Amino acid sequence: MTGDGVNDSPALKRADVGIAVFGATDAAKAAADIVLTTPGLSTIVEGILISRRIWCRVRSFLTYRIAATLQLLTFFFIAVFLFRPNEYMPKNWEKDSEFMDTTEWPPFFHMPVLMLMLITLLNDGTLITIGYDLAVAPKTPPTWNLPFLFSMAFVQAFVAMISSINLLYILLHSWDEGSMMRQLGLGGISYGKITASIYLKVSVSDFLTLFSARAGGDWFFMVKPAPILAIGGAFAVTCSTCFAMFWPKSYPDGIQTEGLVQSPPYMLEVFVWSWSLSWWLAEDAAKVFCRYIVHKHNIFDINNTGVMVMTEGAKKEMAEMRANKDKAYGGHH
Repeated sequence: MTGDGVNDSPALKRADVGIAVFGATDAAKAAADIVLTTPGLSTIVEGILISRRIWCRVRSFLTYRIAATLQLLTFFFIAVFLFRPNEYMPKNWEKDSEFMDTTEWPPFFHMPVLMLMLITLLNDGTLITIGYDLAVAPKTPPTWNLPFLFSMAFVQAFVAMISSINLLYILLHSWDEGSMMRQLGLGGISYGKITASIYLKVSVSDFLTLFSARAGGDWFFMVKPAPILAIGGAFAVTCSTCFAMFWPKSYPDGIQTEGLVQSPPYMLEVFVWSWSLSWWLAEDAAKVFCRYIVHKHNIFDINNTGVMVMTEGAKKEMAEMRANKDKAYGGHH
């Protein structure tokens, strides 16, 4: 409802969105939800477009936050119960001249708290830039469909979690004859470098998931990111890569940790990055496929989301208006 006079105040107050136009009386401004400060009604259209872009940014934020949290929680929960690092050590490791570690590997996999805090800090810093991200306003009024939002986030988190689990499995088997890492010339990895590799993998996956989540159900390259978001993401992954490469050999929280370039085999960071990028493409494809299936079978009533759905009361009012109009004009329009 739009108005400018005192007589419009009750309607402005009662309307879902009351808009006092430029030059309206004080009574109309007090009753309205929105007050226009420039002449004309075109500002209303601009306000609608701005609100829809804000909705897109909030959707991107929620999708990424849910996906990133699920990825971290499920990966570490499963890794703790599934893997026993000390069982993957070579036999007679104390007498093996090639084995570089001087202490036994831990009985279960876990990561130093400092590394987890670095992941969280860099993620939150990058996440702030979503508020300044480019967003395209939907052509129709969007409505929230939380089951669909959670399903999209779950698919992305599941693929990222599976990739991290597989990487940890491959790294722990690096001392086995004929293992994948030995075939790549990267066999015989110390436990400290396994810890740093998993830190790098989880960090990179989280940052890449941001660019996938912000695109909604489209491919990541179909929605151009804002320069500030691209710079923030590049800064975060650069910091994480440098931490993983140059971390000094130490034992934070009693966990052996060592930078990827501190000892052979080298080029392990290239392998982790290649692994992360390839699985990110699979993650994005799974997201697009999930959206296709949901829309095709109208799961979660998704095909009615994003359009203005009329309530039963509104339908009755429209029917009454048509009937009164037909009666007033004798059945002719």
